[in-house]
Formats: sequence, structure tokens, C-alpha cells
Amino acid sequence: MMETPVIIIGAGPAGASASIFLTKHKIHHIVIERAVFPRDKVCGDACSGRTIQVINKANPDWLAEMKAAPQFFHPMWGMTIVSPNGKEINIPLSDKINNPGVAKGFVVTRLVLDNFLFEKMPSPYCTVYEGAKVLGIKREKSRVLVKMNYKGDEIDLSSPMIVGADGDKSIVRKTFVGEDRNEKTKAIGLRAYYDGVTGMNENSIELHYFPELPTGYLWIFPLPNGRANVGIGMLSSTARERKVNLRELMLEIIKNNNRLSARFENAVLLDKILGWGLPIYTEDIPVSGDNYMLTGDAANFIDPFSGEGVGNALYSGMLAAEAVKVAIEQKNYSAEFLTSAYDKVFYQHLGPELKQNATMQRMFKNQWFFNLFFNKADKSKSLREVITCMFTDVEVLNRLKSPWFYVKVLFNQ
Repeated sequence: MMETPVIIIGAGPAGASASIFLTKHKIHHIVIERAVFPRDKVCGDACSGRTIQVINKANPDWLAEMKAAPQFFHPMWGMTIVSPNGKEINIPLSDKINNPGVAKGFVVTRLVLDNFLFEKMPSPYCTVYEGAKVLGIKREKSRVLVKMNYKGDEIDLSSPMIVGADGDKSIVRKTFVGEDRNEKTKAIGLRAYYDGVTGMNENSIELHYFPELPTGYLWIFPLPNGRANVGIGMLSSTARERKVNLRELMLEIIKNNNRLSARFENAVLLDKILGWGLPIYTEDIPVSGDNYMLTGDAANFIDPFSGEGVGNALYSGMLAAEAVKVAIEQKNYSAEFLTSAYDKVFYQHLGPELKQNATMQRMFKNQWFFNLFFNKADKSKSLREVITCMFTDVEVLNRLKSPWFYVKVLFNQ
């Protein structure tokens, strides 16, 4: 039986972040990762300002490395949202670190990003079991016991604290929560890599809404060397109700929609179109309990409007490490303590933004309203500024809750 202060399951962005910040706190820990790096992860590949914020806090030199490698980390400064009827609004990305010399976001393949973070983990405080399979987890006498298979050997580990950073099919969540609560809140997405897509703004990501996508959108994210990450996402409930074949719908829109067909006329699909589940945020839920915490996708921390999850995964890993530090100092790993040290802290910092974006997702589900809103914004500078601020200022959402706001929109006031 191997004893360790902390066990982390998963070495994606959430697990890597937890490990990196545990090392900064000089806390020994073990990381168990099933894959062998570098490995791919199906994703839209867009990283928001929150990604930059956490990496900057971990080590500002790492941001300098990213900035010096534009062949891998494609800098982003804004995004373009296009309504179902074709009206578009350009929105600057939020600056989380207030550094004029650093891009507000990046588009980088997860093959590159996750390996970049994984290579930052090794330290005297971190032991990584790569290519290891978790065989079982249980809680016994206020400790967590993990059995894993590593290179053919079965190894038992014991710790007072486990961090679940193992994605939407998290074995940590299933073990301690006892249900797959992601099932009712999940969206689905497809990702493809293209070469030769024309008309891209190299400094901006694109979100396209179509009548055929009532609870989702199609994205075009520019990558280095003229490539693009092109994908489509939709609430899984809508896909089931309408019996949508998402792959066929994506290819149909690209081929026949007047907005996109010319841009893809000479584009080449570089690989298979791959899909994955998106455990999006819908409401504040418990993300910890006796001797455990959930981070990233395991905790349903994907943004419900943009679908971006890397930044929130990194942020939750950082906060989990902070909570572990305090738990060790106070020798308290109870559900009550971790709720205060982790859940409340996360939702205090990110909850208002996630709630705002969940509201926006529900608002724009009504395409009549979506089109009206953007038609009015096309003619009103003040309304365009409101839409811009919706993505950068949580307080603006309070204006959108007032019926009088929409009366003024209808009458162009």
C-alpha cells in the first residue's frame, strides 16, 4: 500500500493544473493517467483568457513560450457571432490578466496544449503513472483507496484526498456521487480539421447560428499554417428529439448554406470527423464530498454558451490545489469543509459568469428573438455595445432581465 497526501485521477488540463499548483505549494501527490502523452483530445481547441490567466499565475515564463511559438499557439483577440439570419457582431475577447502584450486567447490543438501542460508537471513533489488503468476506488475509514494496473502490476494507493480530473465519464464522480448526473445536461459536438477554408479573420474565432441548429452553433476557429478547426455542437436532448445526424447536418450546412459554401469550395478535410460529449454547466451543483473533489469536465464546468472548457478546467484545478493545501493544514477532509474551501470559492468566482452564459444560451434558443436582437443591434451602436459587454461584464446581464430593456429594443430606444 502506497501512501500519498493527494491522488489525482487524470492529467488533462484540470489534472495538470491541480498538479502544478500542488507543486507550487510543495505538496507531494500522485497522478494516474490512462493515456500516454502526447495524446489527442477531441475539442474545439479554443482557449479563452481564463486559460492565459491560470498559466500566467502558474508561471509567466510559460506564456512567453506560447507567444514565441505561433506555429502551435495561434493568438486570438476577438470573436464573431453570426445570427441565424446572417447578421454578425464582432466582440473583443476579455483580458483576464490586463497585459497588452499577450493575446486574449489562443487556438491550439489539444495534442499540443495538453502535452505542453503535461511536460510542466514533473517535480520532486509529483509522481506520474502514465498509461495506468484505475481498477477501483473506494472510501474506507476516512481514506480513499485506489487500485490501479501499471505495466501489468496491480498497485494499491491510499490517501486522505482524491481529485477527480478524469473527464465527463469520471470514475471518481461515479464512485462518490453514485449517478451519472451529466446525462441530462450534456451537449454533443463534432470536430474536423480543414485546410483551405477562405474568408477567415486570422485574429478572431467564429460562431455561426443557423435555423437548423436551434440549440447549438457551427464554429470556425483558425489554426496555424492556414488550417481551421471546424465543428458543430447541439444539446443532446434536441438531437434526440429531432433525430438529428449531426455529422450529416454539419456537412450539409458547409456544402449548401450560402453563408459558407463558397468558403469551403476548395477546402480539404484533413482527418476523420470525431465527436465527444460536453458536460455543460446548467446550475450550481455539489462538486466535492468527504475526501474528494471534482474538477473540469467531471464537475460539469463547460461554458453553456461558448462550449469552452479548458479555461474553467485549469481554474478549477488551481482552486482544488488551494483547497487541498488548506485541508492538509487543518487536517480536515470532510464534505462540509471542502464545500466551503472549494465549491463556494469556485462558484463565487465563476458562478455569475456561468449563470450569465446559461441565460444567454436559453435566450438565443429562441431564434426569432435572436434575429430580432441582432437586427436591432445592426442599426444601434449602443445595443452592439451591450452585446459586447454581455461577454465581459456580468452586471450587464441585470439589464437583460428587465422587460423594459426589450421594450426599448423593440422601439429602437
